[in-house]
Amino acid sequence: MTSQEILTEYIEFYKARGHAEIPSVSLVPEGDSTLLFVNSGMFPLVPYLSGEPHPSGKRLVNVQRSLRFEDIEEVGLSNRHTTCFHMLGNWGLADYFKQEQLNWVYELYIDVLGLEPNKLYASVFEGDEDAPKDIESIEIIKAIFNKYGIEAKEGERIFAYDKVENWWQRGDAVGELGGPDSEVFYYIGSEGDGLGKDPAEFQDDFIEIGNSVFMQYVRTEEGWQELPQRNVDYGGGFERIAMVVQKKADIYQTDNFWPLIEKIEMLADRKYQQDEETTRAMRILADHIRAATFLAMDGVLPSNKDQGYALRRFLRRIVRYGRQLGIKTSCATHLIDEVAQMFAWLYPQLSAQSESMKDVFTEEEKRFVKVLEKATRKVQRRLDHYQGGLPELAEIGFDLYQSLGYPPEMLLDDVRDRGIVVDEIEFREAYAEKYQQHQAESRRGSEQKFKGGLADHSEQVLKYHTTTHLVHWALRQVLGDEVVQHGSNITNERLRFDFNHDQKLTEAQVVAVERLVNDKIVEALPVQFEMMEKAAALKVGAIHAFGDQYPDQVKVYYIGDDLVRALSKEFCGGPHVESTGDLAPIEIYKQESVGKGVRRIYVRAQTRSDDS
Repeated sequence: MTSQEILTEYIEFYKARGHAEIPSVSLVPEGDSTLLFVNSGMFPLVPYLSGEPHPSGKRLVNVQRSLRFEDIEEVGLSNRHTTCFHMLGNWGLADYFKQEQLNWVYELYIDVLGLEPNKLYASVFEGDEDAPKDIESIEIIKAIFNKYGIEAKEGERIFAYDKVENWWQRGDAVGELGGPDSEVFYYIGSEGDGLGKDPAEFQDDFIEIGNSVFMQYVRTEEGWQELPQRNVDYGGGFERIAMVVQKKADIYQTDNFWPLIEKIEMLADRKYQQDEETTRAMRILADHIRAATFLAMDGVLPSNKDQGYALRRFLRRIVRYGRQLGIKTSCATHLIDEVAQMFAWLYPQLSAQSESMKDVFTEEEKRFVKVLEKATRKVQRRLDHYQGGLPELAEIGFDLYQSLGYPPEMLLDDVRDRGIVVDEIEFREAYAEKYQQHQAESRRGSEQKFKGGLADHSEQVLKYHTTTHLVHWALRQVLGDEVVQHGSNITNERLRFDFNHDQKLTEAQVVAVERLVNDKIVEALPVQFEMMEKAAALKVGAIHAFGDQYPDQVKVYYIGDDLVRALSKEFCGGPHVESTGDLAPIEIYKQESVGKGVRRIYVRAQTRSDDS
């Protein structure tokens, strides 16, 4: 099966079981300052897992693009590590539970996707003081394998793991949800079918392809207690599933990556897997160009902060490892069209965006080449004073990398060019020690943001969410109805709003937008929502963010006494304040251009003086 066929089979399988397909959202989390990127299919569903009704119902299915930037250093080292990937997801919101979910998962893997049942293995929660051992899942899984003539014994095909491996929870606060989960592993080793091997011990021989989370507990003052309404949250690694369905031993040999590898082989005049260094570099290029392209598709531009910093890091590593392969041309721009062609079936908008992406990527590459040229002079000066010894060389390498982005591998080549013998492994160990020391220090202040968290549902973020709707409405009043939101980001300190407009707002326009918003705040208008058919929502004038996709059933938030006469009507999952009177007056304190025809404004609640 091609990956497109696998995804089609997956979606249709769950649709036939009453699930509504919901769209993939942007990699950039909306209204969440605690998370750098959407890193799982579950992220957009957090409000609904917490009890808010979903407009599409209680059974949902989708594929969600995801990115885990913290894994960037792992890419290339194995046959499975990636930063950018897709998660298959299905959810039962206070609906079905373990019996249905586990039977469906294995039926999908075996009967629909054709995986060999004797190579499938399961894990369950072993139990502790918070919750008992998941005997129910063990018995269900045994019965499932029995249908295929396989006796599934615990310790042989079913393994019980502790809370670190087989328990999911959203957080530690009172009211948070959690519960045991059951993972599915596939044996990819070379010795028989792996019977008796523990996936936790023989990690290279197994690959996890899916995990069903059973949210059946809630955190209370007394500890974890059973929920009266329980949820199912399944996540399956799309590229990993394709790897085993397509009978590949390497995720980069699937149709999700292989056309890119072939293009890189041509550019480098080398063969994949001809040696360890070549293989790693080609994997990095293939992974990073996918990540960079999908980020650009979602409106991210290179910068020194947050998502823009991640994109810049991907592009610079592409230059770095392209040079390592001997590729002198613009590697990223040569590969964008390949990504667009590979994923046209999933993201048809990529083709239209590819030319503008090439412009951005080319400019970024030119800048980095200048950095390398500038760094070369500094490198020579540092090495002129080099006294010898790995600690000092590691210090030089780390300083050059942090200050200029100069890769340590290039420094090693420079040292060797001077006739100095340096053991590469020992250098890497010394450099890694310095790097880890720095990471430990910097992580204290920034770890949570880059590692990932869950939505910030603080009171101020909630208020800014509603303020965003007022700002959108006011901009359309001042600039015209052609203005549409192109993205937003909310933190406790401010909201950022992107919209289509080809010139800077005048001072008068800024004042007009502020006045319109603040007048409606004073009026204390009600903020309400209705669930309705998408066609009906569009008919009553509800608007939505540019480029976003929505299911047939949508939630429309409106500001005013009734939907027909409301001043603001938008597709939105919520949540919001109950009245505009709950908001503080706002000010627009900054604006900038973020691309051709797109402006960005920064808005914050006005600071009240002591006399007010």
